[in-house]
Amino acid sequence: MTSSPPDPSPLSLTWVGHSTVVVDLDGVRLLTDPLLRSRVAHLRRVQPVSKDVPDRIDAVLISHGHYDHLDVASLRKLDASIPVVAPRGLASVLRRAGRTEIVEAEVGDEAAVGDVVVHATPAEHSGEAGLRRSEVLGFVIRGSSSVYFAGDTDLFEGMGALAPVDLALVPIWGWGPAIGPGHLDPQRAAEAVALLGASIAVPIHWGTYLPLHQRAGAFLTEPPLEFVRAAAQVAPDTRVEIVALGETIELPTGRAVQ
Repeated sequence: MTSSPPDPSPLSLTWVGHSTVVVDLDGVRLLTDPLLRSRVAHLRRVQPVSKDVPDRIDAVLISHGHYDHLDVASLRKLDASIPVVAPRGLASVLRRAGRTEIVEAEVGDEAAVGDVVVHATPAEHSGEAGLRRSEVLGFVIRGSSSVYFAGDTDLFEGMGALAPVDLALVPIWGWGPAIGPGHLDPQRAAEAVALLGASIAVPIHWGTYLPLHQRAGAFLTEPPLEFVRAAAQVAPDTRVEIVALGETIELPTGRAVQ
């Protein structure tokens, strides 16, 4: 008599806000682009940072040097011994943020963190203002599931080569009523999800911050709804999960997420 295989372990994620996500996979807990303050330069957060950001983090992933993705004050809130994987060129900034274990990466590099491997991927993101000199990266985390964290990017040649992924964390907007070049909007984010062959997509980088002088508007709530509609058209095999600020969801690992 053949026994049934055990159910896959859950893949857990918490959307802290903006591009900050806690990914828990195979016993490894990763934190992406930590932005853990209610005000950053000219931006204010629409609601307080969740108190549920775990104390234990195994590694931090930094996608690039823009101030809303590499925030020195937020990094100083984390234990100094937590390793950081970041684009080459950011080590001096990270040392000023109190980081003692820094892994500088380029496209194609890999870093093992416990039972998962973090792969540095290309990204297409412009904007010199506030960008420390470095590469701009995304990451694919591979273990019993594969998780793509896009950071900030537009569509780029070769994105389809990352397919398939079980879960895609894709930016769909920004922090104001308009977004500039080098970003995905809801339609282009849906096209990205189709290229990635994602089983599940979670929209991030929306509805968290707005300029101090700006009143709240539809740009805080409409992008994920537009993304759902666009994904239904161009990526019908992808399940979209809209996660609220501070919310945690669990998903089965591997292609079982389908």
